[in-house]
Amino acid sequence: MQTVMTDLLVIGAGLSGERIAVEAAEAGFDVVCLSIVPARRSHSSAAQGGMQAALGNCAMGEGDCPDVHFEDTVKGSDWGCDQEVARMFVEAAPIEMRRLAHWGVPWNRVVPGKSTYFKGGELFEKYEKEEKAGLITARSFGGTAKWRTCYTSDGTGHAVMCTMDNRCAQLGIRVLDRKEAIALIHDGEKALGAVVRCLRTGALEVFLARATAVCTGGFGRLYRATTNAVICDGAGAAMVLDTGLVPIGNPEAIQFHPTGIVPTDILVTEGCRGDGGTLLDVDEYRFMPDYEPAKAELASRDVVSRRMTEHMRKGKGVPSPYGEHLWLDIRHLGDAHISTKLREVDEICKHFLGIDPRESLIPVRPTQHYTMAGIRTDKTGAAYGLRGLFSAGEAACWDLHGFNRLGGNSLAETVVAGGIIGRCIVEFLQGTPAPTFSMDLVRAEVARQKARTQALVSGSQGAEDVFAVRGMMQDALMEGCFVFRNDAGLRACIARLQEALERSQRLGLRSSGKGASPELAAALKLPGQVRLALCIATAALARTESRGSHNREDYPERNDRDWLSRTLAYWDEGATLPRLAYEDATPVFEIPPGDRGYGGGKIIPADPAVVAAKTRAQG
Repeated sequence: MQTVMTDLLVIGAGLSGERIAVEAAEAGFDVVCLSIVPARRSHSSAAQGGMQAALGNCAMGEGDCPDVHFEDTVKGSDWGCDQEVARMFVEAAPIEMRRLAHWGVPWNRVVPGKSTYFKGGELFEKYEKEEKAGLITARSFGGTAKWRTCYTSDGTGHAVMCTMDNRCAQLGIRVLDRKEAIALIHDGEKALGAVVRCLRTGALEVFLARATAVCTGGFGRLYRATTNAVICDGAGAAMVLDTGLVPIGNPEAIQFHPTGIVPTDILVTEGCRGDGGTLLDVDEYRFMPDYEPAKAELASRDVVSRRMTEHMRKGKGVPSPYGEHLWLDIRHLGDAHISTKLREVDEICKHFLGIDPRESLIPVRPTQHYTMAGIRTDKTGAAYGLRGLFSAGEAACWDLHGFNRLGGNSLAETVVAGGIIGRCIVEFLQGTPAPTFSMDLVRAEVARQKARTQALVSGSQGAEDVFAVRGMMQDALMEGCFVFRNDAGLRACIARLQEALERSQRLGLRSSGKGASPELAAALKLPGQVRLALCIATAALARTESRGSHNREDYPERNDRDWLSRTLAYWDEGATLPRLAYEDATPVFEIPPGDRGYGGGKIIPADPAVVAAKTRAQG
């Protein structure tokens, strides 16, 4: 069996993984990155709209600074984020955007002179200053006070991902694709590496490392309707959860994006609305200002998704063979704008809908998009429970986003957190002697994974169809744990997921399981996926309030008195439900809990003495 040893093993070669790898390689450490697809096909490449950083270069961003970005982020999180982490992020973001420019990212730049903008569907003009010519410009995104989203047309993720992969090549970092980690190797105290399945041959391999970083992205594919690629299936988070030692942070915090196209759920960027696009109902009436007069279409994503769902419930949805939807209108932006700044949206509409967005309305509805949930880490990126294990990007609950992340903050987080956490990993490697690797422990873990595989191939455990059970899991979450949630729906969801978990222990293959075998790959990860789904639904049932993306119809108030906390979900060996624990959402307040300025709803205030004490501690 092939065994590879390295200083740092990075599982996942998207932006956060490769950014960590760059930091470690620049410090002289040997790094191996594993990816289930070629790195440039990582889901980071699918991000369209941009990265938030308070540069203040464009006319609509004048006066922006990290303090304003920080306030937007905390309000966007509905006071669920770690404010220390948010402060680290907003201060580092402008530096990181300029570093990316130095590495080769072709950011859109300020063009001096009179510029035409759409805001709320209305046309107006601003003058870009001559002294700002050639600096990185920005567009508007939801929930922000200033225009600060740096972009490269609507292909930002693709541009940054190619640049980062080039940087890895320059540094000689080994980026190995078609490799899927299926189990962590650990001794109960330290992470030692992973057992990895080669997706070309089906062979098992061992990668041992002094430090391991899990950067495998989110787990949107637990839902049937999602903007996520098929590779965003939660395998990395499930693998870590299965240790029984590391919790998933805020599993109930799942974001739904307002504009997934119907019927494929492919994302059309928030940049459409940031650039002046509007949402229309069945009567082609622009309804968002009725709900959110201050922000309209550019309220935060949780609010817009909720308002769209409420409006369709009132009978204002557009009927279709694929269910009700609403319309996104960008026709008024014109050919020049759509052909340059919204090129990918143009192509998506043409290839997947057969329409021209210059002439036709785009059918959209809320769909699963992002997981604020993830492997719980501290502010250095170190995972709870296992020394030498780190995580970053969407795979992690660092916790920048709380219960709702602002558009543009997540793509920026990949590189900003990747840089910060990469430097922390370098410090860990410099200050920690190499661990002793027990080959008996390694062989035992490999044998366990071989036994799992052989049981599936032989059918000795049963004959349940992996795709049928996976569909049951997806439908349970769609029906009971989507934009709106309630007690009855969540209890029914949990019951169905427990049945799915029991069935996932009795899977059998229809194929031989030889070679690459996508069916075997799906069967190996399904039990862990169902456990993740149970973490989502169980935590959502326990949290009796509405905060950000977590909307309880039976508990509509945001309850700061009882729920200004972060959920930690552990999975104990032999359990059928996760064990939940809680910690303070943030150690200190720079901004005490208050009204977001959009979204409405009653707030049950926290104990003033507690808030005052935590705020004073920060000072």
